[in-house]
Amino acid sequence: MPVSIGVANLTQAETLVEVPDGVRELLSNFPEGSLTVVLKAHNTLDPRLGGDSIAIRVVAHPLAKRLLEATGPLTATSANKSGEPPVTDCDEAALLLSDDGDNIGCVSGTCPGGSPSTLIVWYSVCDSTESTGIEVLREGVVSELEVRSWLKKRT
Repeated sequence: MPVSIGVANLTQAETLVEVPDGVRELLSNFPEGSLTVVLKAHNTLDPRLGGDSIAIRVVAHPLAKRLLEATGPLTATSANKSGEPPVTDCDEAALLLSDDGDNIGCVSGTCPGGSPSTLIVWYSVCDSTESTGIEVLREGVVSELEVRSWLKKRT
C-alpha cells in the first residue's frame, strides 16, 4: 500500500497535488488530521507514494506542523503493516517495520493511539471533475456516513 504524505497545510499540499476547492471545503468541515484525501499528483511520484494518486493529510499536532513547516511534506504512515492495528510502542513498531530487526533507531515512548484518519479518494483522481462521487477506502475517525452526508449537503 502506498504511504500518505503529511503536510502542515494545503499550501504545502499544492506543491505536490491538485487541491480542488471541494477538498478545501471538505477538510474545513472536519477536525484537522481526521481525513486523508487521495488527490491527483502534478507529476508522477515514486510508486511507493502512489504514483499519480497521492494521499495527503494535513497534520493536527503542533509539533508535527512545525516539523513539516521546516522540512516540507514528508511521508506519514501509522506504525503498522497494512490492515493490521497500529502499534503504540516505538521500540515494538521499529522491530515490526524493520526488515531484519537490526540498525533500528527510534525515540523510546508510546503514542496514545486511537482511530486512524479516514481515507478518501477524491473524484478528480478518476479524471472526472463532473462526478460527485467519492470513495471511502478506510473508515477512521470520521465515519463514511458523515462524509457522505457532507457530500450530499454540498450538492
